[in-house]
Amino acid sequence: MPDIKAVSRQLAKDLKKYRADYIEARLEESQRSHITYRGRELESVGQATAVGGNIRALVKGGWGFTSFNELSDLPSRVELAVKQAKLVGKEESRLASVEPAVDTVASEKHSPLAISLSEKKQLLDEYNDIIWRTPRLQTSVIGYADSHKKTIFLNSAGSYIQQQRTDITLRLSAVAAGDGEVQQAGLSLGSRGDFSSIKGLHQEVAEMAKSAVALLSAPQVKGGEYTVVLDPVLAGVFVHEAFGHLSEADFVYENESLRQVMVLGRKFGSPELNIVDSAALRGLRGSYKYDDEGVPANKTYLIKEGELVGRLHSRETAARMNEKPTGNARAINYSFPPIVRMTNTYIEPGKSSFEEIIADIKEGVYAKNWFGGTTSMEMFTFSAGEAYMIRNGKLAEALRPVVLTGNVFTTLNNIDAIGNDLDMNQGGGCGKAGQMPLPVSNGSPHIRIRKCLVGGS
Repeated sequence: MPDIKAVSRQLAKDLKKYRADYIEARLEESQRSHITYRGRELESVGQATAVGGNIRALVKGGWGFTSFNELSDLPSRVELAVKQAKLVGKEESRLASVEPAVDTVASEKHSPLAISLSEKKQLLDEYNDIIWRTPRLQTSVIGYADSHKKTIFLNSAGSYIQQQRTDITLRLSAVAAGDGEVQQAGLSLGSRGDFSSIKGLHQEVAEMAKSAVALLSAPQVKGGEYTVVLDPVLAGVFVHEAFGHLSEADFVYENESLRQVMVLGRKFGSPELNIVDSAALRGLRGSYKYDDEGVPANKTYLIKEGELVGRLHSRETAARMNEKPTGNARAINYSFPPIVRMTNTYIEPGKSSFEEIIADIKEGVYAKNWFGGTTSMEMFTFSAGEAYMIRNGKLAEALRPVVLTGNVFTTLNNIDAIGNDLDMNQGGGCGKAGQMPLPVSNGSPHIRIRKCLVGGS
């Protein structure tokens, strides 16, 4: 098998020989493992390695793209991508200017590769045993995955960037059933390769399983408009799913109706509201030094002091919209070209404590965690994983999980209190254009939303 560094250095020397406006290559080596349980039984376990890459060429505004599973005969791959681009291109090529970078980014200190598959399985066996000590469970799911990836990015402008990254995810859920009712509870975690982050969760796993059973006898909220307080997990999911995707410039550029709404300078909230996407934060699952176009990571304000001030870009969308690139072009692996994606998306903290946020609520709902949801342009529907009534400024009885529905722009304007307790959720994965689950993080402090529609009885 050809050495990835050797072939990449030769390719870097050869790229300028080809007649194209721009060419880039991404070469990759990866190792992965996974363990899955369904119910009491181990469903699957395995390890895999992969080597491959892709070439992307731009000619007269048209892109050519080819991916491959071996590193031999790279010149023919380049020729194919250039030929494809010439078939498509009929206008001027435009990419936002970026200084070429030559850099090597070291791997994280932690790596799951140092831990045997049997040791990983032993920990998950313990968690599965704890789940099934709880009566009235119908089923459960545990999904563990880790990866270590080495990539080399190079382009015809002179960039040559080596990066390594590791990733771990663990997702557990328990489903309880009784008297014709079914309820579930879940736990989701992740890290940049630190296996210790998913160890020692025995108490949390036991509480998760018991929560699923307890929800069978919990009351259901009466549907209607409430003042709703979201915990950092659900608020983070809200800002990612309902607003973050609308800030991805390819989506904005391709939707005339959205361009008319997402006008820079428009007010979307109170002066306390700040929404950020930043791959430059250290140690989070959406963090990196360079994106998959070789653009340095940035901290990008999407909303600042309640005003829409930015959006997320690749080099192409930045050029088309006459804005600056933000370092948000990402590909899940070498089989795909990079597209505009979020990284670590969050609401910046305010000044209020949780006690202050709920103090003047006579009757409201506290919603935590999440199970899922859907978005359609500016409309959203999310299911909370836990919910409690708020009565006279205090948390009251537990509720069955609630469904929150609304318009994201109306909801942003209805945020009237932001907590001082920012927390980042590392357990998520983002999907777009068939590329999923891309490692991301999202977060928020507690937030309070006036006039939020809650589905119930």
